[in-house]
Amino acid sequence: MKNVKIRTVLMSAIAVVALGATLMMPSCKKKDTTTMTLYDSLGGTTMVADPSNSGQMIEKGRLGIRSVVDSAIFIIAADASINKYFTVLLAEVTAGNLSGFSALSKNLTDFFCVATGAKNFTYSGKNMVDAHNPATNSRISGKVDAGDFSQFINDVGASAGKNQLPSYLTARLVTVMNSVMGQVVQKIVSH
Repeated sequence: MKNVKIRTVLMSAIAVVALGATLMMPSCKKKDTTTMTLYDSLGGTTMVADPSNSGQMIEKGRLGIRSVVDSAIFIIAADASINKYFTVLLAEVTAGNLSGFSALSKNLTDFFCVATGAKNFTYSGKNMVDAHNPATNSRISGKVDAGDFSQFINDVGASAGKNQLPSYLTARLVTVMNSVMGQVVQKIVSH
């Protein structure tokens, strides 16, 4: 009797493992994630309800990117090591003026949508060199160095984690950010 119980438990365990393995295997009907754009991997053009705008729909990919962008802005605002670049924005928000926050959110969301493969959006903000140069953008408080750029990427990564973005998608997002590093980093720090 004891052997029957052990055999039953083992067979049940094997069945559970087999079922789990079957569920984890990719279906032939699913898209190949190696050829999908990052935007597609975030939900692409599938329309969903916009939680920030009652009664409106938004592409699921854009919603995912906007969620990461918005929480990244808050993480960066709280990060004393790099929030010095955003004194104008922080002063506006402290005074209750969210227009700069809304504009930054839209521009960064548009930028990341286009950079990750979205076809239904355009980025109309400043180019990366001008956007990160106080001589051409009065909203940034200084030229960015490589260490601060790395911290920015860390903060965006923290936001991606907070928004439950899988690590392989976060890595692809970091690749997008690193692709503009040479344009954003305009201050050389000597040691």
